[in-house]
Amino acid sequence: MRSRWLWAVTVAVIAGCRTVPVQQPPVTSQPWDVTRSELQARDHFQLKGRVAVAAGNNGFNAALRWTQTGARSQVALQGPLGVGGVQITADGDTLNVVTSRGEHLDSGGAHAELGDRLGFDPPLSSLRYWILGVPDPAMPSKETVDPRQQWLQSLQQDGWQIDYDGYMPTGKGPAEKGADGAGPGAGAWLPAKMTVQRSGVRVRLIVDGWSS
Repeated sequence: MRSRWLWAVTVAVIAGCRTVPVQQPPVTSQPWDVTRSELQARDHFQLKGRVAVAAGNNGFNAALRWTQTGARSQVALQGPLGVGGVQITADGDTLNVVTSRGEHLDSGGAHAELGDRLGFDPPLSSLRYWILGVPDPAMPSKETVDPRQQWLQSLQQDGWQIDYDGYMPTGKGPAEKGADGAGPGAGAWLPAKMTVQRSGVRVRLIVDGWSS
């Protein structure tokens, strides 16, 4: 009962913030398997947004900045309700965390710190793909694709359920060419709102902006 209350509070707080209007992607002739491969290959991007997290008896909202550079994910969380400021760097099997107190943790200590502060140990190696609207290519998945726009509506992978509520246009990336294939077009469409959840954990992400 307490976890449901915490989730309601965090959602109410994040819903009260300014939100980026969610748009519907245009109809595309590009098959989903082509778009999926292009986005899975994208290894340089940055997003700014906000998250609302409910995990067990823990609940909080925070500002999020995610920077992907090759295989390295750098995630900054800043917010109240117990999370404080956390800087996370994940590169393959290497994990490093810098807390708001300036403590530097790695390996098991880093995983323990995230579990304590967030209420769960986030699957960062898969999240770098999920936030782009594609499955992690390293493991099996079950996908539900919008037949009109050829983008993911939902995804099941590694025990997680990911639902996409809307997409937003960006300036570069897949589908960036114009109708003649020669010049810049509308740009890629990437997730604007999504929910990642499994038993006892629910994460709501609202993206304020993407950049390359």
